[in-house]
Amino acid sequence: MPARDHDSGYKLLFSDPLMVRDLVRGFVDDPWLQRLDFSTLEPVKGHYVSEDMRQRADDVVWRVKSGEGWVYLYLLIEFQHAIDRFMALRMLVYVGLLYQDLIRQKQLAPGGQLPPVLPIVLYNGERRWRAPTTLAALLPPLPAFLKPLQPQMRYVLIDEGAYPDETLRGLPQNLAAAIFQAERLQTPAAIQDFVARLEAETRAPAFARVRRIVAIWLRAVLRHNRTYAIDLPELDDLQELNTMLSQRIEKWAKEYLAAGEQKGRVEGLQQGVLRGEARVLARILTRRFGELPGWAEAHLSAATEAQLEAWSDAVLDARSLAEVFAEPQGRPGGAPLPASH
Repeated sequence: MPARDHDSGYKLLFSDPLMVRDLVRGFVDDPWLQRLDFSTLEPVKGHYVSEDMRQRADDVVWRVKSGEGWVYLYLLIEFQHAIDRFMALRMLVYVGLLYQDLIRQKQLAPGGQLPPVLPIVLYNGERRWRAPTTLAALLPPLPAFLKPLQPQMRYVLIDEGAYPDETLRGLPQNLAAAIFQAERLQTPAAIQDFVARLEAETRAPAFARVRRIVAIWLRAVLRHNRTYAIDLPELDDLQELNTMLSQRIEKWAKEYLAAGEQKGRVEGLQQGVLRGEARVLARILTRRFGELPGWAEAHLSAATEAQLEAWSDAVLDARSLAEVFAEPQGRPGGAPLPASH
């Protein structure tokens, strides 16, 4: 789906406490975090101004009870195509701004201490994340005296595309894992099966809000899918989406298969034409220069349309087989010749 729609859709998804709970429980592996009272999750409304003086639009801040105090979850949702090498520095700035806001609002831990913050980067890009997850990795080697005086920052990276399908399937009834899986579904039938299972698993009253959010997001995903676009009327519940898909899935599946077969037929015809042209050119070359060596046959079998056209023109004036396949200036489509002819 378009980047803007996708970004706002993901932010909407993780505005629900059940989604945030499952993201932490499923993808941040730490026993202490698992014991937090996620029934106390609540969003933190603040105004965090970044270095360019604009309020951030792609971060979500939550807090959850730990004993008598709070743990803050700073969730930064990252979609940009160019991975930010300085993400650890950005997160240091954002957490610092959060702390300033908490001090201003007098929201400190018992004893006047700053509350702990769990910084998470949720990355949804196609390329795998390669940026350092620590600020220390961005600094050069330092002398012993200077090293402990530098600011420290490490963030938890959740790179959605890095998780194998079997890992996601191993997290049953985890809403975050379900969303990650949904983006990988390749056929209308797979989509329908996924929606039916998710709808069945979220019928409890506690899921009422998240069902609506997921249904809206999935409708947008289906509408903008590059492989097959499934345009649905407006809906606001997974049950409606499931019913609509089950009613129309047979028609969409037939259209999807027909489109694939048509594409295969066109590609097959194109390949057949190319192979036919290559066979004709091979006969002409054989009559002019004798039996073709293996390297020439290999060139012909892998040739593109442009190469066959260029070689057909060259055969009229070439004095040798090597000259046909050479790549003189001004004639595109040539192929590299073997070391010896």
